Amino acid sequence: MNSLRKFVMHKRFNWFITGLIILNAILIGLETFPNIYEDYHSFFLVIDIIILTIFTIEVILKMVVLKKSYFSNPWNIFDFVIVLGSLILYSTPFVSVLRIFRVLRVFRTITVIPTLRRIVSALFMAIPTISSVLLIMLIIFYVYAILGTSFYGDIAPEYFGDIFLSFVTLFQIFTLESWASGIFRPIFAEEPWSWLYFLSFIVIATFIMINLIVGEIVNNAQKITDDIEEDTDEIKEDTSEIRELRKEIREIKEMLQNK
Repeated sequence: MNSLRKFVMHKRFNWFITGLIILNAILIGLETFPNIYEDYHSFFLVIDIIILTIFTIEVILKMVVLKKSYFSNPWNIFDFVIVLGSLILYSTPFVSVLRIFRVLRVFRTITVIPTLRRIVSALFMAIPTISSVLLIMLIIFYVYAILGTSFYGDIAPEYFGDIFLSFVTLFQIFTLESWASGIFRPIFAEEPWSWLYFLSFIVIATFIMINLIVGEIVNNAQKITDDIEEDTDEIKEDTSEIRELRKEIREIKEMLQNK
């Protein structure tokens, strides 16, 4: 059992699974080209069966090694659901659902690469703060939509004719996609002071709010990294204490033998 555990938990085994996931992602991408897929349909099918078989063996081995603790890890549950769903739906008529599960296999890259897991964990930890920021952004959008409709509804009715059009327009400005030439300049030609409205919205909504979200995710990622480093330091301390105890026991044994 110890040798099996070492094999399953070894870095080379994880690298092999990672390479297989990347290969699977490349093959799924190639299948989107009709000419390639039609010419090599049987090849894609055989390779997909082989990859799914290896993924199944990997899950079974980890379940054998980790036992009950396997399902205590959310990433292991995600792997289990993806593999089980692929197996159940493989010979069923639900082709569209099977394709979803096959594409979801690409997400298994996150489960085998620790740095990616750390980033996703930081993203989930930031959800409460992000939801608060999104609520503030919604309020900002609503206020600016009303102002835009009031000020520029007559000048540019296709952009600010009503509050719903204003929301769509503000979202386009928020993405900074063709906002200057398509939206701003025609209104600016009619209303010179309109630059205050547009620039203030961009600074508040795009720059400040997005930086708040990114900053929160970065802080959580740093927090996770610090926790991992603390755990590593504790493990090192425990290991050094065990070594010292072993040394003392050896010395005691030698003293007893000499007597």
